[in-house]
Amino acid sequence: MAKPHILQVGPYPQWDEEPLNEAFQVHRYFEAEDKQAFLSQVGPQVRGIATRGELGANRIMIEACPNLEVISVYGVGYDAVDLAVCRERGIRVTNTPDVLTNDVADLGIAMMLVQSRGIIGAETWVKDGSWAAKGLYPLKRRVWGRKAGVLGLGRIGFEVAKRLKGFDMDIAYSDVSAKSYAEGMEFVSDPVELARRSDFLFVTLAASAETRHIVGRAVIEALGPEGMLINISRASNIDEEALLEALENRQLGSAALDVFEGEPKLNPRFLALDNVLLQPHHASGTVETRKAMGQLVRDNLMAHFDGRALLTPVI
Repeated sequence: MAKPHILQVGPYPQWDEEPLNEAFQVHRYFEAEDKQAFLSQVGPQVRGIATRGELGANRIMIEACPNLEVISVYGVGYDAVDLAVCRERGIRVTNTPDVLTNDVADLGIAMMLVQSRGIIGAETWVKDGSWAAKGLYPLKRRVWGRKAGVLGLGRIGFEVAKRLKGFDMDIAYSDVSAKSYAEGMEFVSDPVELARRSDFLFVTLAASAETRHIVGRAVIEALGPEGMLINISRASNIDEEALLEALENRQLGSAALDVFEGEPKLNPRFLALDNVLLQPHHASGTVETRKAMGQLVRDNLMAHFDGRALLTPVI
């Protein structure tokens, strides 16, 4: 039986590449020098797309594949996939939720601790001889017992909140509605008011047209010069221009960011700041989770082509 043809948008780890090539006839879009010509050549054969969350699949790519049936996303975010054209054409879309939830939550907590306690600067203080030459490292701020806000209490937001409880923090959250499972947490419908009551504001909501720049000037100003913004969701949820201005002018205390507009080529203004922790979009970056994500991408593709129910459908 002939293998289904799929378009691979970006590279995966070797442990995913090999089984993907065994199961499918793979066309490696990311290796093509002339991508438009490549799509024109292989597009009519393509029945599935394997992509990554930040790469997605736009209308041009989808329309170049007239026989496309399914798009399998390696990642929980699918905002870079043109869902409108997928719905128009009856194309199924899947992602990889749950398998990465705990690792993303772990990194969010780690970023809060690292930034609040100045851990990176403290290591430099030891290594460059400042400890011996200058004495004790400048005092930083505690985490335990303070106020945390979680913007988006979905899978990842809930796991973040569970971890925050271990630090005896006063936790509140915003979402489209109050959640029955949010025991011991205060529901605050307005993100501005959530920011106002928070020392640490975690952004954990799914990205969409409705949430674009939901963390704008008003939220950032409400968080204030003592507050910390931690983003482990999508860059589009934050107005980066407003964030940069607030960090540069010290209107916001600090930020810890794992995602950026235009990544990996982030705005160079971030690099000049001493009050921001920068991470290379690796919240799900553990061996265990990445293997589980790759398996789920393949399992969704194989389920579709075998006529079985998709494991984690988006549409």
